Amino acid sequence: MDYSTKISERMWNLPDKGELEAQREQCFIDDIIQKAHIERELLRNLEGIHTAFDGGAGSGRFSILLAKKGVHVTHFDISQPMIDKAKELAKKEGVLEKITFVKGMLEDLSGYADQSFDLVMSFDAPISYTYPRQEEVIRHLVRIARKRIMVSVSSRLGALPYLANPLQKHQFILDQNSEDGWIQWCLKNKEQMIESFQFSKAVCKSAYATGIMGDIEEAKQAYDKGESPWCITYHFMPDELIRILRENGVKNIELAGPGAFARTIPNEILVKIMNDPEQKSAFLDFCHEYDSNPYVCGMGKDNLFATGEIFNA
Repeated sequence: MDYSTKISERMWNLPDKGELEAQREQCFIDDIIQKAHIERELLRNLEGIHTAFDGGAGSGRFSILLAKKGVHVTHFDISQPMIDKAKELAKKEGVLEKITFVKGMLEDLSGYADQSFDLVMSFDAPISYTYPRQEEVIRHLVRIARKRIMVSVSSRLGALPYLANPLQKHQFILDQNSEDGWIQWCLKNKEQMIESFQFSKAVCKSAYATGIMGDIEEAKQAYDKGESPWCITYHFMPDELIRILRENGVKNIELAGPGAFARTIPNEILVKIMNDPEQKSAFLDFCHEYDSNPYVCGMGKDNLFATGEIFNA
């Protein structure tokens, strides 16, 4: 097992991961926008879909959605705490029997035969956490798909501005009075984050060239010390993702960048929109339309989204 896989396994199996990930949509506006975009795409592409594989399914946001629509879903994740949370939520929604829960790593899909599932999906960038095997993982995800594949991966163009903005997450805090630990840490440390920030052209150019943000060796050393560093993450360029999917036989590929429209809007305005149901609905509708434009697809807040069809001989 390589360092990337070991680091991911340790981080995502921290005891609080299931609860934290399940709350993301209630805490951060960028998560609301991204998940609303994916939900819309899933629901408009369900014709002929009876079985689905959700790779890196987390706390079950989309496994449960499809199960409620009558799809039998294989919920596949590296994290036992998130699987446990997903089971809890699936039971609450009355769809526990429609979901098969499997603990496993995306780097090993050998247990699944070719064309095992009508739909294969993997959202919120678990593919990017499989570096340096991300292309191999995509190949196997396509291999087990029969009709359609839908994925979101970390976006290189979308993430690069983070390197010049230590406060990027502040823009998307939905409720500053939330008890969420990450929100309170961000607010408490805002001034220190500004004071300690220094722009580095060299760091930006390196990330732009390689798709890796952060120091891999530092992450390895932290892991060896017993710490739980953030996953080593590979960030894709739009044309790169298209190339990989096409080389593996995917047709009619469409890309989107969920969050591209919202990333220029101040927090105060975003919060106002989100707290008004009518404005929120209209805003999410337009975000989907704008973020689906191919000219902005690389500038999604976190992820680059792709959907495509499988044509088997």
